Amino acid sequence: MRKLFAGGLFVMGVASLPMGISPGQTHTTHVHDYSSDPRQVALQSFFHRWECPAEQFTSSFLEAADDYRLDWRLLPSLSFVESTGGKGARNYNLFGWENGKAQFTSYAAGIHEVGYRLSHSGLYRSKSLDALLMTYNPDPDYGQLVKTVMRRIHPTVRVAALSVQNSRNLMPK
Repeated sequence: MRKLFAGGLFVMGVASLPMGISPGQTHTTHVHDYSSDPRQVALQSFFHRWECPAEQFTSSFLEAADDYRLDWRLLPSLSFVESTGGKGARNYNLFGWENGKAQFTSYAAGIHEVGYRLSHSGLYRSKSLDALLMTYNPDPDYGQLVKTVMRRIHPTVRVAALSVQNSRNLMPK
């Protein structure tokens, strides 16, 4: 804190506070069990092959994808392109969010925050994958790079549709 006036006015400088869960993210979500989900196996295999720290957070990637209705390969692919799946991550920021300056309280919080923003922010909401990636990073080659990683994780999204349908059938009513 720094005293600016003799009358006692104080200004507190806050630099780079960690980002947490957005208020809109406090909605009730189901506890997910991804242990038998083929998407988890695909993500773990992909990250393991490249010795990425993000392998530990495959359930968080899937939770965010399901909660925010994103392609289940998008967030892991962004993390791989931006930080090699956590190898170059700083401040729990797997995604280079805010030009790498964003700080999160944990990797899981960062995954959910970025997923939430990609789903709800006016910058990204309701855009095609190509338009979303162009907004995320306007480099003309960036979108193709992310989509190549997505295909390496799994060539189609079909496994996601089957998995989500199976999990809906298992949810208590």
